[in-house]
Amino acid sequence: MSDVMLERFLTTLGKATILVVDDQPINIQLIFSILADDYHVLMATSGQQALQVCRDSMPDLILMDVMMPEMDGLQTCQAIKADKDIATIPVIFVTGLQQQENEDACWQAGAVDFIQKPVNANTLLHRIKAHLTLKQQADFLHSLAYIDGLTGVFNRRYLDNSIDTQIAIGKRQQKAMLSVLILDIDHFKLFNDKFGHLAGDEALRKVAKALKTACCRPSDLVARYGGEEFMVVLPNTDEEGAAVVAIKLLEAVAELNIPHPKTEYGMVTISIGGATKTYATAVKDTLTTQADQQLYLAKQSGRNCFRQSISADKSTH
Repeated sequence: MSDVMLERFLTTLGKATILVVDDQPINIQLIFSILADDYHVLMATSGQQALQVCRDSMPDLILMDVMMPEMDGLQTCQAIKADKDIATIPVIFVTGLQQQENEDACWQAGAVDFIQKPVNANTLLHRIKAHLTLKQQADFLHSLAYIDGLTGVFNRRYLDNSIDTQIAIGKRQQKAMLSVLILDIDHFKLFNDKFGHLAGDEALRKVAKALKTACCRPSDLVARYGGEEFMVVLPNTDEEGAAVVAIKLLEAVAELNIPHPKTEYGMVTISIGGATKTYATAVKDTLTTQADQQLYLAKQSGRNCFRQSISADKSTH
């Protein structure tokens, strides 16, 4: 699993997002012309604007000028490194300053590298590739602490952190609705009793893979919630959107056609409970409690179905 995950991380390098920060638009245009074919490029013309772009879009790397009015590059870099949500974004300074004390100041501010102006395109591209590779490898190693060893999806620790982060980002960006789905494999104990725990583990892996495949958006999160339970977090998704995803999940697991003669359906099925809140009112514990209550109702309704709570604050979005 590790080799596959590492390969997936490294193959995303060409799609990385780079933020270019310079108070002179002509300099931004020059760097954009060099990077546009290989990367998604964001732009900012001030330190404050750069901080906002980082918090909103989480670029993979920053190219930043040192000399800027009001908030210069050094101050901006220090502010980035002081913010735990964006501190891991590597900063490369692009500067015309050549004195040793200027170079030292760049390192002290938290930069990973610096490039002299005028920019050599070949040097710029190779430096970017090197630092993106290092970041991707570091992200991969960090992610291992958040992966469920059996199923390969995210674990409960990552899930809890992710929901808090999604709520914070959604409030900051004034997004509308956040939905969560809690799902449980029906009569899983009976499955283990019938076929054994090795077969149960294989069923868990197949269900997890089906869930990940059915969740198409990169922002959707699938995690193992505990035992035979999983949770799906759907950012910027209202009740109708959550219901569409839930139906896809039910169908994806049914299509596995894993035999389970101890159930009325004769195969492995899942029950799903959903909850939706506006980002302005979303609280992790409330969302998960409501989704869990709906999961109980789904099981009471015959299993292999979806039930959801209707958001009382839906009218506000």
